Amino acid sequence: MGAIQFKRVQGGDDASIRQIVAWYFREWEVNPENTIKRLSGFPSSGFPFHLMMSVNNAPVATGGLYEHVGLLDIAPRFRIYGPWLALVFTTPENRRKGYGTLLCEEIQNRARELGLKEMFLFTHTAESLYTRMGWDLVERVHVKDRNVAVMKKDL
Repeated sequence: MGAIQFKRVQGGDDASIRQIVAWYFREWEVNPENTIKRLSGFPSSGFPFHLMMSVNNAPVATGGLYEHVGLLDIAPRFRIYGPWLALVFTTPENRRKGYGTLLCEEIQNRARELGLKEMFLFTHTAESLYTRMGWDLVERVHVKDRNVAVMKKDL
């Protein structure tokens, strides 16, 4: 698998932020300015946080633990839940190699170290992956023509 490193992304880490902006725009058409603003505003410790995963010094995946996710704007009743595992992305050429799982495990470990007891996520594409990782279905909701699974993981 190679040498794996996890780095916390924050303001001033322009190279990582530029890379994540490009990934998120290509994959989900996320507004670059929103991504820059969000990632630049994260604290240097504690929660929320965002990580970049590299293998042999090459960035391969990213994701974070957030207080607010877009689902909460669409379905405010989910505001009772949190924090949220969000924006997990693995480069297409590195998918199905276990990197996404390793990244999610690292995020969970850091959340546990912060004293958090549970995490939530929503997905319309990777429910089976998260189920294999021990996440439980909380509810299904229909959002923008998608069948979205809201899931929970006890830490």
